[in-house]
Amino acid sequence: MNDDKLLLKKDYLTAFLRQLNKDYRLIVPQKNRHGDTLFSPAVDIDSLRLDLANQPQNSIKQFMLPQREVLFTYESGSGGDYRFHAAGSPDEPTIYFGVRPCDLSALLYMDVIFLHDAADPHYLQKREHSVIIGLNCKQPFEKCFCNATGNGPFLEFGADLQFTDLGDCFLVEPGRAKGEEIIRKWPQFFSPAADEDINRQYQSFLEAKDGFSRLVHVDQAVKRLRDGEVAEAVWQDLSLRCQDCGGCAYVCPTCTCFTISDYPLNDSEGERVRTWDACTFAGFTALAGGHNPVNHKQAAIRQRFMHKLKFDVEKHGRPSCVGCGRCVDICFGGTDIVRFINKACEGI
Repeated sequence: MNDDKLLLKKDYLTAFLRQLNKDYRLIVPQKNRHGDTLFSPAVDIDSLRLDLANQPQNSIKQFMLPQREVLFTYESGSGGDYRFHAAGSPDEPTIYFGVRPCDLSALLYMDVIFLHDAADPHYLQKREHSVIIGLNCKQPFEKCFCNATGNGPFLEFGADLQFTDLGDCFLVEPGRAKGEEIIRKWPQFFSPAADEDINRQYQSFLEAKDGFSRLVHVDQAVKRLRDGEVAEAVWQDLSLRCQDCGGCAYVCPTCTCFTISDYPLNDSEGERVRTWDACTFAGFTALAGGHNPVNHKQAAIRQRFMHKLKFDVEKHGRPSCVGCGRCVDICFGGTDIVRFINKACEGI
């Protein structure tokens, strides 16, 4: 027997989620009425259309960094002074269940962005109230390349509990205190794992490593950017193709650019709101006077890939792309990161 690895039978999963949902807001990958798989709150466990077989089209970024978030409310006095009040109420404890290694890696990246140096209080509050239950990838998805970015298909750290699908059950590995607390609170759902189960997990890992359908040379692209070896024609081609829709940034679990705007509610009150932004938007670098120092058609897409594959490597030691492949699916202009890497490595 293995003391730090447990089993949860799949027959017990619904009952387990039902118990979790009593004490936590539960965010799970589930199919909506259109058949799309999305991370969304579980309302009725008995009618839940849980989907652990397909990649959610969104990530948990939208819960940690909402697309629109009121940061402050403000009041203006007769003398022209302003008074600001922090907005929002305390976040309820939330469990994110079924978080794949790429999305878990993205969350750890967001921790670096929003918690190191000066911590963002809005993000910090959500993070402190979160419990992450990860799910290792038994079979990589068609567009995935997390093996090339070092984020999967299995991840050994970062989650409070980590699940591995063994067919009739899940192998459960506690990673942090919050995960251990769940096991202590509901021990009836778990049983000790045997050596045979550990071997089955390792075999699943080997099969997942061999299951990728594409070869993406992320390291080579990083090197070519570092050495200034990417041909100008690559940037020109991608800039002409980009349609400025922002879809890549919105589905990307590590794109964290935002803008802040004040919205009057009446003559004396208003809100200061944070909303998602994207470096491919024409107005991203526009100045207040109307001048834009960046030639959008030639430089916007360059900023995106330089950020992910050069600047973040220099600052954090690794790319901020986690290889989830969502941008490959959503981009209708052919400017996704895999196309860039292929072109950069071909020297086109």
